[in-house]
Amino acid sequence: MHQRVLSCGLAAVVALLAASSAEAQQLPYPILFVTQFPISDDFATIGSVFANHRGGTNLVGRGGDLYIRYPNGDLRNLTQEAGFGNAGPQRAAAIAVRDPAVSWDGSKAIFSMVIGAPLQQYQWDTSYWQLYEVTGLGAGQTAVVTKVANQPANRNNINPAYLSDNSIVFASDRTRNGAAHLYPQLDEYESTPTPTGLWRLQPSSGKLDLLQVSVSGAFNPIVDSFGRLLFTRWDHLQRDQQNDSANNANGAFNWSSEAANAVAMADRSEVFPEPRIEVPGSGVYGYTINHFFPWMINQDGSEEETLNHVGRHELHSYFNRSFNDPAMAEFSGGGNRILNFLQIREDPTVPGRYYGIDAPEFYTHASGQLLRIDAPPSTNAANVAATWLNPRVNVNFGTDALPPPADFTGHFRNPLPLSDGSLIAAHTTQWRGAGNDGTRANPQPRYQFRLKQLVAGPGGYYVAGANLNANPITKSVSYWDPDVEVSYNGPMWELSPVEVRARSVPPSTAFQLQPPEQAAFTAENVDIAAFRQYLRSNGLALIVVRNATTRDRADKQQPFNLRVPGGTQTVASGGGQVYDIAHMQFFQGDQIRSLGGVATPDSGRRVLAQTLHDQPTLLANAPNPAGPAGSSAIAADGSVAMYVPAQRALAWHSTSPGGTPVVRERYWISFQPGEIRACDGCHGVNQQNQATPSAPASTATATALRQLLARWRDKQVDLIFRNGGEERR
Repeated sequence: MHQRVLSCGLAAVVALLAASSAEAQQLPYPILFVTQFPISDDFATIGSVFANHRGGTNLVGRGGDLYIRYPNGDLRNLTQEAGFGNAGPQRAAAIAVRDPAVSWDGSKAIFSMVIGAPLQQYQWDTSYWQLYEVTGLGAGQTAVVTKVANQPANRNNINPAYLSDNSIVFASDRTRNGAAHLYPQLDEYESTPTPTGLWRLQPSSGKLDLLQVSVSGAFNPIVDSFGRLLFTRWDHLQRDQQNDSANNANGAFNWSSEAANAVAMADRSEVFPEPRIEVPGSGVYGYTINHFFPWMINQDGSEEETLNHVGRHELHSYFNRSFNDPAMAEFSGGGNRILNFLQIREDPTVPGRYYGIDAPEFYTHASGQLLRIDAPPSTNAANVAATWLNPRVNVNFGTDALPPPADFTGHFRNPLPLSDGSLIAAHTTQWRGAGNDGTRANPQPRYQFRLKQLVAGPGGYYVAGANLNANPITKSVSYWDPDVEVSYNGPMWELSPVEVRARSVPPSTAFQLQPPEQAAFTAENVDIAAFRQYLRSNGLALIVVRNATTRDRADKQQPFNLRVPGGTQTVASGGGQVYDIAHMQFFQGDQIRSLGGVATPDSGRRVLAQTLHDQPTLLANAPNPAGPAGSSAIAADGSVAMYVPAQRALAWHSTSPGGTPVVRERYWISFQPGEIRACDGCHGVNQQNQATPSAPASTATATALRQLLARWRDKQVDLIFRNGGEERR
């Protein structure tokens, strides 16, 4: 396909763009969008792929606004109309805006806005992104902007959207438990402040719930037409790269716990997963992971997993095997492969079709190649594939010395499929990496994003057509960053478009117990509602693995010939080592890693995987003296059932009878209080398991679950008896 684009040449593209300009104004509904000061730097700034959530003027300039564009091309500056923001010097009344989302009835929108800027040089900016709603979107109406009540104060709240019940979901950097001494949470990559997950707010009551725990960041949640809450999540479950150097150049150290009175220790040990760098003679290869995938949860936060269970085998092109085992294989995938899937949007004309951007981590302000995936709930992950919508080269960038390839058609971001089947997106023609061709005081940012209609180009790919707005939106502003006064007079970025129209309210998705687990409750005569109330009251969830010896047929990068000693086994034909698994060991994400040294620690903490030690969880679970700490025995049928702490990042691995790790979980997963989460195996089966092509995912009722329920039932009976109850149930 690249060759078809190349053979048509740039002249054809230019002619196509000129031909499309006459259609530029033909849109079915108004478009809400934001303008932003074009920041030149692309590390942890407003346009970055990650860590883009902070409000300081060194990270997000001031002077942007919330706009609405009507089908005839008319523009309204809604924030200015409502009394927010100004041109010229940006001081106490300065604003920046981001992330608009429209209500289901189309009458209002929610967005994030930061207010304020330093009044003088060297004054540090402590402004935070907060949530606001705007009404009066119709032509001739008056815009009114109101701050959302009861949201976390003095924290950055971004990426808001409306849930089906009109409560609000958003990303925030509020710590998981609200503890100020743990703020900010640092990501697993650069140890940079990051959002902690997705939160749900009911403004009228102030009820705030942590729906999803993210260790390195969750971004851009949307509710799709099926009621699923989709978002991009940064998956980086690996050991701390800041801790790689033997001389500890970064001053990495561990705190004794997450408690406010924890002690800074010289210890900097890590226990999960395997090391990033291979230990000579271990037979275990070094392990790294780093990508941004689409994820989904129900609107109550339950059932967290990648979209349709799609993973690296479906989307990535290569990753290594885990062990030096000849039966294992490096993974190499064909077809249209991607690394990241950013800024997800559903096509309103094709439910389950999602548009996004694959962009590098740095240097392009999260802009790159336009793509889509088709993943309605009925589509098995094995049948989900990426479709490239413009040349793969668009994910790259170059320098003055390295001119763009002939098939480069620009960098895209914020794709928006419209209700008439057309597409718009923010676009820049810039090939080079992000930078400033001016000075710090008088910047000339290389990247200039304009909203454009997308049209068919050479080779069937989309190219940028006419500008959505006939003229660039310019502004003259100045602000302290805080050391230097930055002055700029020029076009603002146009980003984050959303269609303003009424939409059908999707179903409000929530936890549902699956039939195999329902059968266990019935067999053990345990009331599900009472059991779930016990979980909620104790801050617990329940994990069930139906058969830990089964794995998806595609995954030959970890051990796949698995056997429970004296019990079930799932062994592929063709030989290879058979691995005994006897225990499932769990790890909890504790925010205990700091940098800078014990004497002068930097602010914030990174999450490290620690052996499960949550006391309510350990007290609830049956002892497993033969296994490693924080583990549960694997039953003879391969099943596992174990209580785990809710609303905390968790990971796990199966181990040999002696406690040696065998198959490791590759993602952090979090659970809601009262959730009962079942999976068929580790790695779960899409269509076929690793041994028998005709064998689907396990639907067996887990022996381990029945045993756990029997223990719980008998304990409740004993409590009733000891409390003088007359009825023994």
